[in-house]
Amino acid sequence: MNTALGARILVIDDEPQIRKLLKVTLQAHQYEHYECVDGEEGIMQASMIHPDLIILDLGLPGMSGMDVLRRIREWSQVPIIVLTAKDQETDKIAALDGGADDYVTKPFGMGELVARIRVALRHVAKTTDEPVLRFGTLVMDLALRQVELDGEQIKLTPTEYEMLKMLASNAGKIVTQRQLLQQVWGAHHHESDSHYLRIYVGHLRKKLKEDPTRPTFIQTEPGIGYRFLLQD
Repeated sequence: MNTALGARILVIDDEPQIRKLLKVTLQAHQYEHYECVDGEEGIMQASMIHPDLIILDLGLPGMSGMDVLRRIREWSQVPIIVLTAKDQETDKIAALDGGADDYVTKPFGMGELVARIRVALRHVAKTTDEPVLRFGTLVMDLALRQVELDGEQIKLTPTEYEMLKMLASNAGKIVTQRQLLQQVWGAHHHESDSHYLRIYVGHLRKKLKEDPTRPTFIQTEPGIGYRFLLQD
């Protein structure tokens, strides 16, 4: 898995202007660039070149972007960033719940997209079976179920711990409200329980000593979920 220079990136998008812009940008950042214009070709390319990351337009003609996402997720966990229209909030949530790693809303700046690419590749690089997660001064020992901040142990309730574990284990990625509810409260949760998430996230932020307006660890993605921030 290439995490920086030379990473192979496959673009699946039917708009020539966007493909051209992405090609110039990705090559300027020394990524290997591949592209195709529809879902069927995209799935074939993904199986042949084994990209390090895929940029997928949800609004493809023919086979939809969501169908492409589902097909690729049947056999690959390659990071996938989806491109969505500004008013398609439900599509963003459905894509994230369906296995996308992140999304960028059209029209988007190339700087924003490149930053998301770097985060997605860094997340894959950090994926490990090691039982200890480290984020700056925050240390989470999954084997001992202990959390320390600035060298001092933090006391968390079982629910707070499970929420933090879910977020930290997916650092850099958006975790949707549905994913959090299912992980923490199980299959019998209700979508209306999402207000509990805000309460528990508030408790976590207090214990992590962070200002919600300038988050260090937990960033809110309004209407969608939360993102645990990777530390430099």
